[in-house]
Amino acid sequence: MAREQDFQPDWVSAPGETIADLLQERGLPPAVFAQRIGCAPEDVNELLRGRALLTAETARLLEAHLGASIRFWLNRESQYRFDLARLHKNVQTDREWLKQLPLRDMIRFGWVPSATDLSAQVAACLDFFGVPDKTTWRSTYGVPLELAAFRTSATFDSHPGAVAAWLRQGELAGRSISCKMWDSERFFGALPTIRPLTRQKDPTRFIPELTRICGDCGVAVVVLRAPAGCRASGATRFVSPDRALLLLSFRYLSDDHFWFTFFHEAAHLLLHGPNALFLEAPDMLTSGQEQEANDFAARALIPDIFRSELDGLPLRHEDLIRFARRVGVSPGIVAGQLQHLGRLRRDQMNRLKRRFEWSDL
Repeated sequence: MAREQDFQPDWVSAPGETIADLLQERGLPPAVFAQRIGCAPEDVNELLRGRALLTAETARLLEAHLGASIRFWLNRESQYRFDLARLHKNVQTDREWLKQLPLRDMIRFGWVPSATDLSAQVAACLDFFGVPDKTTWRSTYGVPLELAAFRTSATFDSHPGAVAAWLRQGELAGRSISCKMWDSERFFGALPTIRPLTRQKDPTRFIPELTRICGDCGVAVVVLRAPAGCRASGATRFVSPDRALLLLSFRYLSDDHFWFTFFHEAAHLLLHGPNALFLEAPDMLTSGQEQEANDFAARALIPDIFRSELDGLPLRHEDLIRFARRVGVSPGIVAGQLQHLGRLRRDQMNRLKRRFEWSDL
């Protein structure tokens, strides 16, 4: 049970409010009261508004004319000044916390409503994250992100608050996706049926089909634009033992990156267990698990039976297109893999990659 001294309201009550109540009970106008205690009316008005300091001499006058002890009035003043300082500090921490969030994009994307009042905006953001206060937010979102950050290099400049907002919105969006119970064998078996979707040109067709196939395996796939400050391209975690979330930002809006990220995230779900958050971004440090996921994705897109042919493939557009058709993937994926292997420069064959706009999605 909370102790009385633990209660810290988000409002303050000046001693002047108590003085005003007592004056009203006695039917005593402030101007008359000022005359009785020998003060100017404007000084009494400042006292009633909480703008003037309640001194020991003022406390003596209040005791004499309104009752209650000098100690009561001085304690009332001391508590008021303490609460003012606390609320000022809270306002500062509220502002600092909101600065950690991509608030402009959260409002623009419709994740949270806009509010002109600071406390209302904080309340809206806490409600979005589903936490009662900033301390709980820190333990729920800040600590897991810091634990995941060891896999990123020093040049990974995503802001944790922006990543947290993206992950939270992905979780909320994933709740509306129809999913069966997580089935790793079924999910692994479905991956070859997903590979032909890479040849689809229209994301309004291949994303719903991808979502349906994965939902049948217990995986909620969410494609969600990342807000400013979030450079993540993908993330995976189990939101429950029976349901996985696979989140894609479509960051580079190209088919090769989108599909490699999907299969990379699928690898984490299949290979690395249900107890970790995996967050992918540029400049990732290549840990053992990340390398496993990279290898898995490369072979899911271009199976081993085609790898030797890929290694010796002539570097002409028509050859890449014919090879992609035999494998059953988009030519952009072949170009991306050859770039990754170092057989093509990063600026070669990029016209084979499909580019998208967010208006397409």
